[in-house]
Amino acid sequence: MSEPFTVLQLASEASARAEPDKGTLRFLTCGSVDDGKSTLIGRLLYDSKRLFDDQIVALEKDSKKFGTAGDAMDFALLVDGLEAEREQGITIDVAYRFFATDRRRFIVADTPGHEQYTRNMATGASTADLAVLLIDARKGILSQTRRHATIAALLGIRHVVLAINKIDLVEFDRTVYERIVAAFDEDAGHYGFASRVAIPLSARFGDNVSFQSERMPWYRGPTLIEHLETVDLAPELAPSRPFRFPVQWVNRPDLSFRGYAGTVAEGEVSVGDEIVVARSGHAARVARIVTHDGDRESAAAEDAVTLTLDREIDVSRGDILAPATARPEVSDQVAAHLIWMAEEPMLPGRPYLMKIGTRVVGAAVSELKHRLEIETMKPLAAKTLALNDIGFANLSLAEPVAFDAYEENRTTGAFILIDRFTNQTVAAGMIRFGLRRATNIHRQALTVDKASRALAKSQKPAILWFTGLSGAGKSTIADLVEQKLNLLGRHTYLLDGDNVRHGLNRDLGFTDADRVENIRRVAETAKLFVDAGLIVLVSFISPFRSERRLARDLVEAGEFIEVFVDTPLEVAEARDAKGLYRKAREGKIRNFTGIDSPYEAPEAPEIHLRTTETDAQSMADGIVAYLQTRGYLGG
Repeated sequence: MSEPFTVLQLASEASARAEPDKGTLRFLTCGSVDDGKSTLIGRLLYDSKRLFDDQIVALEKDSKKFGTAGDAMDFALLVDGLEAEREQGITIDVAYRFFATDRRRFIVADTPGHEQYTRNMATGASTADLAVLLIDARKGILSQTRRHATIAALLGIRHVVLAINKIDLVEFDRTVYERIVAAFDEDAGHYGFASRVAIPLSARFGDNVSFQSERMPWYRGPTLIEHLETVDLAPELAPSRPFRFPVQWVNRPDLSFRGYAGTVAEGEVSVGDEIVVARSGHAARVARIVTHDGDRESAAAEDAVTLTLDREIDVSRGDILAPATARPEVSDQVAAHLIWMAEEPMLPGRPYLMKIGTRVVGAAVSELKHRLEIETMKPLAAKTLALNDIGFANLSLAEPVAFDAYEENRTTGAFILIDRFTNQTVAAGMIRFGLRRATNIHRQALTVDKASRALAKSQKPAILWFTGLSGAGKSTIADLVEQKLNLLGRHTYLLDGDNVRHGLNRDLGFTDADRVENIRRVAETAKLFVDAGLIVLVSFISPFRSERRLARDLVEAGEFIEVFVDTPLEVAEARDAKGLYRKAREGKIRNFTGIDSPYEAPEAPEIHLRTTETDAQSMADGIVAYLQTRGYLGG
C-alpha cells in the first residue's frame, strides 16, 4: 500500500523529481444528500498533511460531539463549519478549501446535496473545471445525482469523475460498481462531458482516494488524487478568446480624468488597442491601463484595472468593451437554459430583473420551450418551472444587452433573474443564442405621436387600473366613471376582465401562469390606448403585484393610476352575484382568487376605495375629481 500524497512545498523546496506544475484545478464535489462529499474533502485535506496539530486535536474532539463515524474521526467536520450543518449532519452552504500536491494546486467546492440547496450547488459549479460526482454505492444513481450532473454540464464543466463512494458498505462488490457506471453511461449522451472517469472508493477509510486499495484488486485505474493531478484541461483552454471588459464603474474624480474600472473577463488588451462599446459600436483606443501599482502596458483575464480612452465616447456601468473585430452579440431577446431556484414558480410574462455581468435590465420569460424531466432526461412541454426545475426558454428584455453564448464565454453568457419585490435570486441562466427576430424588427418612426393625439382630445392620457377581489365592485365603479367622463366629452375606453376573455384572451384559463399572460396582454393593449391619447379604464382582478407593476412600467410616469377597490372577502362572497364563490367553495372552480389562489393587495395605490364605507356613485365622483385636479381632463 503506497503512502498518502504530501502537500506542495514552496517552489524553492520542491523536489527535483516532481513533474512540472500543471496550474490550479478548480473542482467541486456534488451529488445526492449523504453521499459523502464533505467526508471526501476532509479525507483529502487530512491525507495532504494540510492540517495543524491543533486542528487534528479539535477534529478528534468534535468527532465525539458531532461525529457520525463512531469512535473514528469524522472528516466531514473539517468542511461542515456551520453549527446547523454539524447538528443535522448535512452540508448547507458552499465551502471552499485549498490544498496542493507536488504536481498541482487545487481549489475544491463542497456543495450541498439537498434539493432545497440546489442553488448553492450551482454557485459552486459556476467556476469549476471538473466535477466529482459522488454516488452512494448502496443507492446508485438518484434524481438529485442526475440533476447535479445536468447542472454541471449546463454550467460548462467538461470533465466528470464518478466517485462511487461507500464501496466498503457493499463488500467492495465489483458488480455494484459496474452496474452504476453502466447506468450513468446510459444518460451520458445528454450531458456531453468531454471525459468521464469512474473510481470506486471509500472516503471514510481512504481506499482509492490517495492510495491504491488492496481490497479492490479488480480495479486498476487511477486513484482520485492521481486523476485530479493529471487530468488535462489544456484542450479546453486552448482557444484564444477575444477581449471582454464589463464596465463596473465610471471613475471620474475630477475634470481631468475619466476611466472605466472593471475586471478583464476574457482575452487581453494593450495600450493602443482599438476597442468599441459593444452595445453602441462607438470606437476609441486604449490610452492608459491604470492600476493601484501604476500604469501597465497590457492586462489579461482576471486583472482588475481602469482603462482610459483617447477620446470621449458614451460608456456607462454595465457596458462591455470589446475589440472592434470581435464584438459580442447584442439583442433584446435571447434563448437560454434556466435553473429555477425559488419556491415561487416561474410564470411566463411575469416581470423580473436580469443581472448579466454588471448590467441590470428588466426581463420576462416570453416562452417556456420545455422543462427537462430529470428521471428520463427528456424535454417535456410545460407552462411553468418549479423549484429546482431545469428548462429552456425565450426571454424578452427591456433593452438590448451585449453577450456571448455561455459555451463560448461563461462571464458574458451567464445571468441571474431577480424578483423585483424581494430582491431574491430566482434563477440562474446560461444564454444559448440570441433570437434572430430581435434584430429583424425595428420600431417605425411615426409623425403623429402620443402628445399630438392627446392634444387633439384636450386631455392627458392615462390608465385607470381597477384591482380587487371578484365581486368587489370594480366593473360597476369603472362603468360609472366612464359614463361621467363621457358626459364631460372625454375620450375613453373600458377594458373589462370578462369581456376581454370572450375575444383577446379566450384561450387562457385561470392558472397562475394564465393569469400572468392575461394581464400581460391587457397591459400591452392598454399601453396602445394610452399612445392613442385615451383615458383607458382597466377592470381586472389582477391578483399579483408583479403584473400590476409590469403594466405600470409599460407607460410613462404619471400615466398609471392604480385604483384599489378594497372589499373584504366575506363581503364580496356574500354578494356573489354570479355564484362563483359558492362553486369555488364546493371545489367546482379551481384557482379562484381569495379561495385557493392568493390576492396580493396593493401596497401604495394612487386611489384607495373602501367599498364598505361609501356608495359606488360617490366613489366614481371621487375618481373624476382626482383626474380633474391633476390635469388629466384638460382645461
